[in-house]
Amino acid sequence: MTTLYDTLGVPMHATHEEIKRAYRKAAMKWHPDRNSGAEEVARAAFQDIKDAYAILSDAAQRKVYDAVYAEQMRGWEAQRARRQEAQAKREAAARAADEAAYAEMVSLAMRFADEGHNRDVLFGVLLGRRCEARRAAQIADSVAALQAARREAAKADLAAEAERAESVEELQAETEAAATSLKKHAATTHEAASPRADQAKREEPASDAHPAGALGSLWFQFLNGLRF
Repeated sequence: MTTLYDTLGVPMHATHEEIKRAYRKAAMKWHPDRNSGAEEVARAAFQDIKDAYAILSDAAQRKVYDAVYAEQMRGWEAQRARRQEAQAKREAAARAADEAAYAEMVSLAMRFADEGHNRDVLFGVLLGRRCEARRAAQIADSVAALQAARREAAKADLAAEAERAESVEELQAETEAAATSLKKHAATTHEAASPRADQAKREEPASDAHPAGALGSLWFQFLNGLRF
């Protein structure tokens, strides 16, 4: 929105002297005699400069203009704000609709991918739903890559599970083998210890085995001692 101040090239707080100097400079620049070949354009610009100076050089007229201009600016700003708000709402609604359409296309592609269809089929289905070609290609590529990654992850999980099961079976087998070995070792040790125990019993002195016999022997020796 061009103002009289803009026409003279001065700010709104310019002094009277600044306005006068700006008018002289602009008038010399756009005087028709100084613009040979562009007299019509210069004449119109020169007239605008004269009108602006006539108002801004008069304190009373400048005050009225400033008041009117301020009111116009407030109205213009309010109108611009309303336009911007309406534009923002339209853009938000358009984005929401676009996002909803995109989500619908992705969901459709995912459903066909889950059924085992490849990327080309996904692309064709999206085109059949009037999806823009570039977007259809992007969605088909992304969904196909996602499904491939999921399949690879599932295979890796199955392989890991099988490996864990095999490790558990091996551990159980080793545990059972160790238990069997311990049982055999215990049995062998028991069998080896039994003969030694029997022999020790056989070699045990009769006196140790029968306390009464030992006392009898001591009594016999005592009697023999008396005879001497």
